[in-house]
Amino acid sequence: MKTTGVIIARFQTPYLHEGHQYLVNEIRAKHNKVIIILGVSPVKGSRRNPFDYYTREKLLKHFAPELLVLPLSDHPDDAMWSEHLDGLLTGSFPQESFVLYGSRDCFIPYYSGHLPVVALPELGDHSATAIRDANADKVLDSVDFRMGINYAYHNMYEKVYPTVDIAVLRNNETEVLLGKKHGVAQWRFPGGFANPADACYEDAAARELQEECGELITGPMQYVGSARIDDWRYRSEADKIMTLFFKTDFVGGEAKANDDLGEVAWFPVASLQHMIEENTIAAEHHVLVNMLVKNVRLSAQTIEQ
Repeated sequence: MKTTGVIIARFQTPYLHEGHQYLVNEIRAKHNKVIIILGVSPVKGSRRNPFDYYTREKLLKHFAPELLVLPLSDHPDDAMWSEHLDGLLTGSFPQESFVLYGSRDCFIPYYSGHLPVVALPELGDHSATAIRDANADKVLDSVDFRMGINYAYHNMYEKVYPTVDIAVLRNNETEVLLGKKHGVAQWRFPGGFANPADACYEDAAARELQEECGELITGPMQYVGSARIDDWRYRSEADKIMTLFFKTDFVGGEAKANDDLGEVAWFPVASLQHMIEENTIAAEHHVLVNMLVKNVRLSAQTIEQ
């Protein structure tokens, strides 16, 4: 019985480079039947995996229409992934035998299934990552290009952007530090977007506080609560901002406005509700004021008890 050649790869490039073409042509020369198994990431639309299965399938079939292209989801366990790969092939084609092919950075070190594998030599030093990076800012004047952008964004999951906001308190939680953004009249809590490099949201809060209010010395970040923020930038978008609200005790240092803030000042916590009524606190932070006032009140009651 003749074997079917199976290529295991991702093909995460806008076009098939010479290495890709060499790989496909080598297997086509060896086998009358060729199957390509495309890895499918659980992350929908990312810099490492920008092209979905359907886009890559069309790319391959445009190059060689006779190819059979099948998807295989990534799995955190290599043994389970190997089992799924074997099952996909033998379950779909129970009367056939297979040889699995791969090249640079291929699946072979992670495969523990029962099918024979062959590693093909490299042709050149082609890198899908380098190709994606080199073309990341390339804008084309074509309907297809614009349709591709439209397709990509409409097929992404709706996102929540995590932010952190911080209430710095002093004098037994009777005063709080607020800031004003440049050119904005209302006061707000310092804060900003969490960063992928942050180890945790507490670290993100500490980083944002230092960036916006200077080298303050504070106590540990204490979680107060979370809320969806009615940020004007996302009001008409499906994506939204969700903030994690922290409080911390002021220990020392001088508050200085930096980064997004043009001004900082201390205010009595007892005056915050009145400031809301006077429209001197940003509307999107009203929910945070209510959370803080309730938290401080409960803290004071606990101390009294």
